[in-house]
Amino acid sequence: MTYTDSEQHEAKETGAKAWDRIMGASLALPGAKVDRGSFLYSQLINYCDETQTKKAIEGRPANAGIPSKLIDRLADACIKSHVRKASAISFGTGLPGGWAVAATIPADLAQFYWHAIVLSQKLAYLYGWPDLLKEDEADEETKAKITLLIGAMMGAQGANKVISGVAERFAREIARRLPRQALTRTAYYPLIKQIGKWIGFNVTKSTFARSVSKVVPIVGGFVSAGLTALMMKPMAKRLKNHLRELRLAYSDDHELDLIDEV
Repeated sequence: MTYTDSEQHEAKETGAKAWDRIMGASLALPGAKVDRGSFLYSQLINYCDETQTKKAIEGRPANAGIPSKLIDRLADACIKSHVRKASAISFGTGLPGGWAVAATIPADLAQFYWHAIVLSQKLAYLYGWPDLLKEDEADEETKAKITLLIGAMMGAQGANKVISGVAERFAREIARRLPRQALTRTAYYPLIKQIGKWIGFNVTKSTFARSVSKVVPIVGGFVSAGLTALMMKPMAKRLKNHLRELRLAYSDDHELDLIDEV
């Protein structure tokens, strides 16, 4: 089936609105904003002393001498934990059948992307990213950062290239002690907006499969949980594998010379 240019444009705009609603609902849930310092402390203190842990929080784990194998292991543990929790909650929302479907789909999507948003922050912080979100404020800057991370998770075309460019920018700004420029004021922002449209369009396509799984009680719960695990684990692994290759994941001693612009 082919679409006219106007139909394609309408589909993209609908996707953008859908993603904005889902992202807004997910960010409104308690705990959507991960406190970078508290998270890194809780992850590292069992393996590092106070001095090394503090250095990792003030800078980034790689510069504190945290072994990459430990970071990978901690990242995998975070992924496993969130996949398990998201699947369990998805099973619960999948239990009601029939007319209850209309009420459970938004909740299921919101909790799925809540886990994706929280997990993406945790992975970013383990691999050297600076604080990403403002407390209790879902402004355009916050939405741009979330869209970028979730886009990379979902394999959106161009997302890896954009996230690599943003990471390079962060690395330069940190190295030069410069204030970070808002993503909404960079050349990346229009690309991030396109990624948001792509996410929303693909989410609305997957909603039908999720709704079918919920029509049959109990069985629907297991199917919904299975779909959640099937979707979230590879998404998280995709983001992890990309983040661990970026310059922020390495110490300054192993970095290449800075370049002016990406």
